[in-house]
Amino acid sequence: MLSRTAAGNAATEVVLRTFRANGLFLAAGDLLAAEEGLTSARWQVLGAVALAGRPLTVPQIARRMGLTRQSVQASVDRLRGEELVEAGENPDHRRSPLIRLTELGSKRYAAMQRRQAGWINELAAGLEVSELSTAARVLRELSDRLDNNARSGKRSSEDRELS
Repeated sequence: MLSRTAAGNAATEVVLRTFRANGLFLAAGDLLAAEEGLTSARWQVLGAVALAGRPLTVPQIARRMGLTRQSVQASVDRLRGEELVEAGENPDHRRSPLIRLTELGSKRYAAMQRRQAGWINELAAGLEVSELSTAARVLRELSDRLDNNARSGKRSSEDRELS
């Protein structure tokens, strides 16, 4: 049986803290988004398309958000019903339409961005920008490693020992 290294213990603490923070961020996002008639999940989908600066397919949105295609599809379906996004023809893939914000969706997303700016400024007050940048860099690196492992089908050494 393998035991954790010091780095493994520290990374475990990061993962556990991230799980807790994720739950709290989603709850806060739901409160912020509710004022615009959204949920944090639908706000995230709007944001993925808005930040891309171009229409995206549901699988592309899911990859950018680290979510399943099915959960993103459910959010897209709700957003389409609310006329916040529309599906357009995709010349590269007949069965995977390109999702774009409608004018109403763009307005709703802009309103959410204004609301989020005040909230995040208050949340970040008193924290060092360099520490926040380091936290973002470490989370990005861990996410990239997880994404690469998932794409390559790579398993941990202990998983390989057990099989």
